[in-house]
Amino acid sequence: MKKALLASAALLAFSAVAHAQSSVTLYGRLDAGLEYMNGVPTGAGPNGAATGSSHRFKAESGDWGTSLWGMKGVEDLGGGYRAVFQLEGSFNTMTGQGPGGGLFNRWATVGVANNQFGTLLLGRELFIANQVWDFDPFGQSNWSSASLVRGRNWPQSSNNVSYQSPKIAGFDFYGQYALSNATNWNGNGTTSQGREGGAAITYTSSLFQIRGMYDEIRNPANGTLGGAYDPINAANAGTVNGIYGYSREYSAMFNLFLGQFKIQGAYQAIRSSGMTGQLPGQPTTLDHEWGGVTWQATPAAALIAAVYHVNGNNGAGNTTIYTVGGSYNLSKRTLLDLQVATVQNSKTANYGLNANNYGTAASTDNPIPGHSQTGVYAGIQHTF
Repeated sequence: MKKALLASAALLAFSAVAHAQSSVTLYGRLDAGLEYMNGVPTGAGPNGAATGSSHRFKAESGDWGTSLWGMKGVEDLGGGYRAVFQLEGSFNTMTGQGPGGGLFNRWATVGVANNQFGTLLLGRELFIANQVWDFDPFGQSNWSSASLVRGRNWPQSSNNVSYQSPKIAGFDFYGQYALSNATNWNGNGTTSQGREGGAAITYTSSLFQIRGMYDEIRNPANGTLGGAYDPINAANAGTVNGIYGYSREYSAMFNLFLGQFKIQGAYQAIRSSGMTGQLPGQPTTLDHEWGGVTWQATPAAALIAAVYHVNGNNGAGNTTIYTVGGSYNLSKRTLLDLQVATVQNSKTANYGLNANNYGTAASTDNPIPGHSQTGVYAGIQHTF
């Protein structure tokens, strides 16, 4: 009897130690609000192009940040090494529906981490271009740095191998490489993703932070850094995004910390090659920049102002977004948010406030070329 009790005690002790060496965390974010927008396209003329404009009120999920849920875990392997994993998917708070790209469309990774040597991961991740969020005054807001590049800064990426270095003398390195899984290294139409990858170097101090980044996304159809345009469908459905989908991106970004104020800015040169059949207004190069300031007026209240601008070649024109907003924390986990924004298009440009696909059809939600679009959003966000 005594031996049985001792054995049971030893088993319980071992279970407690094992539990202490590994953990799983469930987390998430719910974002919902109401949105008003004018300059919304209507009608269908030649090739399906919108012919008029209207306005709308809309219940929206994710305007201040993607609604998501996930889990992440860690297991101590000894010698300073840890096994790590992360699973994360997005959903629509207003409808409860999940993503079309799978349950864990944002993250599905497993790997090994060490404080001295860094972290190596395998699986599906947010694409490296998402690292612009750290330098965007409006972060993950729908009306921000993704808008004027039609979502080029927002994609996810499968088949990844990534590495995050530890911080050394203020510097750290992040690299990401995604295989096409096709018989052609860059992609040849047999798989849904072309080769993707990039690298970023960041320097951080108490006064400022700077980051340089290069990334590229290859067309899965032929491995090129561009898309072949259909002269009819490109204007109609906007399903072939060209440079907005497949291109190289060079980014230089900074944060400046001045007490209650944070000043942020960035420049991006986006370049494509191998595009064919493009009509005037379908760019092969883009120059994208933004700047803004956040004033942390109180520990709970922040006010934000920013300007975003893009200029495209081949008659694509130029566009500027002017926006102000802010947030108020009701608690550590719950905040109220508000944003007012307007997009001003040159004669041939038709960018919208949202990161819409290329095209002039009403279904793309882009305003009529040369027209403006203005919106107001107010919502609530809770994290757990």
